[in-house]
Amino acid sequence: MCTNGVNTNQLKATIEQIDETVALTRRWTHKLYHLAEYGGQAHTADVLKEVQSLLDEARALLTDANDAVDLDAKDSENAVRVTLV
Repeated sequence: MCTNGVNTNQLKATIEQIDETVALTRRWTHKLYHLAEYGGQAHTADVLKEVQSLLDEARALLTDANDAVDLDAKDSENAVRVTLV
């Protein structure tokens, strides 16, 4: 459905694609974390662990954004529109 000139289904699908990309990045970061940890590179492992946390936060915000699309679409359905004819 389109609301306010935005295809909401396409917007949601794009947010989901970004989330999948971040999830893949998070998995690779996790693997690198273990590589650094087992390799005795404690500082690098610490930074990679922080990156994992930030990527988890990003994914949570993307979920919030996807939910917000639904809320905005619902709000625009109930809005009054005036059109000049």
